[in-house]
Amino acid sequence: MSHSMTSELSASLPVAIIGAGPVGLAAAAHLLRRGETPLLFETGETVGASVLRWGHVRLFSPWRYMLDTQAVSLLEETGWQAPDAEGYPTGRELVEGYLEPLSQVPALASHLHLKTRVLAVARLGYDKMKTPGREQAPFVLRVQHAHGEEEDVLAKAVIDASGTYELPNTLGAHGMPALGERALQHSIFYGIPDVLGKDRARYAGRRVLVVGSGHSAFNALLELETLAKEEPTTQVFWAIRRKEAGQLYGGGETDALAERGQLGARIRRLVESGQLGLVTNVQIQKLYKTEQGIALAGYEEELPPVDEIIATTGFRPDLSLVNELRLALDPAVESPAVLAPLIDPNVHSCGTVPPHGVDELTHPEANFYIVGMKSYGRAPTFLMLTGYEQVRSIVAALTGDWESARQVELELPETGVCSVDGGGSCCATPSTEFPLTVGVRQFSGKSLQVIAQGNCGDE
Repeated sequence: MSHSMTSELSASLPVAIIGAGPVGLAAAAHLLRRGETPLLFETGETVGASVLRWGHVRLFSPWRYMLDTQAVSLLEETGWQAPDAEGYPTGRELVEGYLEPLSQVPALASHLHLKTRVLAVARLGYDKMKTPGREQAPFVLRVQHAHGEEEDVLAKAVIDASGTYELPNTLGAHGMPALGERALQHSIFYGIPDVLGKDRARYAGRRVLVVGSGHSAFNALLELETLAKEEPTTQVFWAIRRKEAGQLYGGGETDALAERGQLGARIRRLVESGQLGLVTNVQIQKLYKTEQGIALAGYEEELPPVDEIIATTGFRPDLSLVNELRLALDPAVESPAVLAPLIDPNVHSCGTVPPHGVDELTHPEANFYIVGMKSYGRAPTFLMLTGYEQVRSIVAALTGDWESARQVELELPETGVCSVDGGGSCCATPSTEFPLTVGVRQFSGKSLQVIAQGNCGDE
């Protein structure tokens, strides 16, 4: 096929979106508003399937931070009533009150394919090594439907919003599973179990160890403490990889998201009162079963044997489906290379993320983008509004509106953990012309606000 014929074919194709979570659905809404055809693939049986896996958890962001403008615009045309902007939804309420109604908007519903997994993405007729004419070739997505049949689907661009929830980090300090971890998987929960609901019997009256230092750990610990009050034989232990607490608990009362600040503040009170034992500098090397329970090797302080382990150690992006594409990924963070220095917790002492859009998310593979939580690779500081701004910018670029694409305006709530020290810290304010926690950067010639985001450190 000639280059001109290939270009004409690509121009007539839809834009494929992998993942029908909040960011993937927002991408579809933005494409529809710009007259483009989205093609949305979701592995789960419903939209927001990964969100439903932690559906019992109440978010620390109110509704006003969870809604995309173009998605809301589509919903309002159907008579949808927005929830209380200052209310705090659970994950399930987010899906049932926002994502499901959005997926049922007629303009979007016909382009949504549930129970369809994307196995791989490539260029039609081009493996990773082949260059001449590559950018004119459409993408080909190998998809697998519910009953196992496979199909190839063409698209002119691909937006990967598949998230990271299906690939949790391991307990092992080396980045690979600890010795014995795989054999003991039946006693390990990766993520946030429904301790006070359907998983109650698993933890009531048991010795439970939570590993991890992010908000997922906080949620699990607080529910376990409630369970321990109701079932006094329940014992709760907490282990983190850090050598000291530092800014572990977040900004507390200075956090612009009050519920986020309260999570850390409540955990701090439990630790300081002695109700919750915290063991630091835990580098798990090995798990093994004894007559007394599951024992752990790889830490300095003593941890007793336990019956159950909850691993809240973060997640990783699954990059296997894009192995045939030419990507520029940071070797450590596994995010787009240009974005990585802005979010790397090894570099930043707080969750500040400058505004970013299509330019920071562009790869050598033209018209392919990773967005949402997956765009942050292994970094933990992602907030929903970040993903909505990402897809707004990318869709503007895909439709040729580069002025809009590069006028990225990202305003996010402060964490309350940043300090201005004048010594070159990532948290320092570059300009005194703006409020204390607001900085300015030049983005394609535009002066834009930078607001602190996320939480410090890893999970």
